Amino acid sequence: MADDRAVVRFVNDAVGLVFPGVSPGTPVGEALPDWLASAHAEVTRSFRRRPDTGSHPTAQGPVGERVFEAHPIAQDDGTVVWWLVDDTDHRLAREALHMERERTAFLTQASNVLLSSLNLDRCMDVTAQMAAAHLADAALVIAPARGRVLPVVSCVRGGVPQASSLTVDPAQVPGLAEALQGFPPVPSRWIDREAAPAWLVPEGFGAVGSIVITPLPGHGVPAGALVLLRRGDRVAFTEGEEVFARLFAARAGAAMSAARLYTEQASITEILMRDLLPPALRQVSGVDYAGGYRPSKDHERVGGDFYDVHPSVTEDGASLVVLGDVCGKGLQAAVMTGKIRNTMHALLPMADDHQRMLSLLNTSLLNTENARFATMVLASAARAGSSVELRLTSAGHPAPLILRSDGRVEEAPTRGTLVGVLPRLVAETARVTLAPGETCVLYTDGISEARGGPLGDTMFGEERLRRALSECTGMPAEAVVERVQMLASQWLGDGKHDDMAVVVIAAPRTNHLSAVDGRTRGRFTA
Repeated sequence: MADDRAVVRFVNDAVGLVFPGVSPGTPVGEALPDWLASAHAEVTRSFRRRPDTGSHPTAQGPVGERVFEAHPIAQDDGTVVWWLVDDTDHRLAREALHMERERTAFLTQASNVLLSSLNLDRCMDVTAQMAAAHLADAALVIAPARGRVLPVVSCVRGGVPQASSLTVDPAQVPGLAEALQGFPPVPSRWIDREAAPAWLVPEGFGAVGSIVITPLPGHGVPAGALVLLRRGDRVAFTEGEEVFARLFAARAGAAMSAARLYTEQASITEILMRDLLPPALRQVSGVDYAGGYRPSKDHERVGGDFYDVHPSVTEDGASLVVLGDVCGKGLQAAVMTGKIRNTMHALLPMADDHQRMLSLLNTSLLNTENARFATMVLASAARAGSSVELRLTSAGHPAPLILRSDGRVEEAPTRGTLVGVLPRLVAETARVTLAPGETCVLYTDGISEARGGPLGDTMFGEERLRRALSECTGMPAEAVVERVQMLASQWLGDGKHDDMAVVVIAAPRTNHLSAVDGRTRGRFTA
């Protein structure tokens, strides 16, 4: 208790434990901390302005290593009774809770940012930048060695990530080689900061005061290591900070591992796609070819429709065109499509006999476990003077359409059974002659059965396709393909559809053989 002249009037026994030497008659300014003396003066001034009893604002401040709250009660005679409550534990708990909330928010943000990208380089950059900004003064993300080279991304707080490839020995840094192999981290206090090699410290960073090295765990395979650096004038990493660094590293490692797996799978997929995608078509032996493909889903690249042109494979020099449609769509159909294309390629020595080729393919599919059936059409095309001679054979496939020079559209007289369904395949071969400027159109039912139009559920239909082709008289092969694709796409709108493929065989208008270098790339997608 202190009076309005800032002199202590009374203390209880407990005060001696907090303020040794304080006794009645001691001036407040000499015996008590400044924050408590100032609070007493403020309460006294307030009481003089308005002499009433009651509570006043609580003061708070340190006493040694503890923190106290001081609650004042003014008395009628102007004295103030101060009740001091030790708030240290509560304060530490509040600070710990606040820090935990901040760390949780940071880990959530880190997870969202890291998992938003499946690019490995981007993940390494983000990991280094976030670690430098929130965990240390500088951070390095080190990926597993590629031969004798270590991919490293370093970042100083407030800076930009810097990528490099270093030919160094990770064993130079205590705990780094083990971290890259996925072993538990070495405690920071065991790492000699003086042993840090020059390549580990960013240029201009200064003296290193403390180092944390922790593994970046991946999906069964280590994703790398995270190195945190703190400058020499900073407090060393605490045990709690090292644990938090491992929590961050677990999220970063998972993101990097996912990115690495995605990159590897994308590379494998790209290699496989090169063999599955239909070829770019061009003029071959005086005959113009063009093709186009649209997958059932625009984000896919391969599917159940396919086409190929095999130049000059028959005795008379004719080229063989193969267009097919495997039952179903997606990757499973694409796998079967690849098998069919490979089988047809192996059967090219028999290209003179469509019936035999289809029969052997039929037997092959029947003997394949879980095989799907397919429809196909074969076309052998050979230049004969200014015309093109065609042999067309359909096996359960829509018959090819012939666009004559006068605008008439005819259906080639060929029919046949599905491939891969019956033990004996039956097919009829039709012979057709294309005069200069005339074309033959091979297509899959994804075009004729495309549903759309004003009501969204009407099929495009063969009759509408014929009318569209009749308007393409005299057009180059590429232009016919583009016209058919454009009309089918307009008819579909945003609706769902099956795979759609079209191949055009055209007899050039003149004998000049440099005409069409078709650049239309077919799409063979799942």
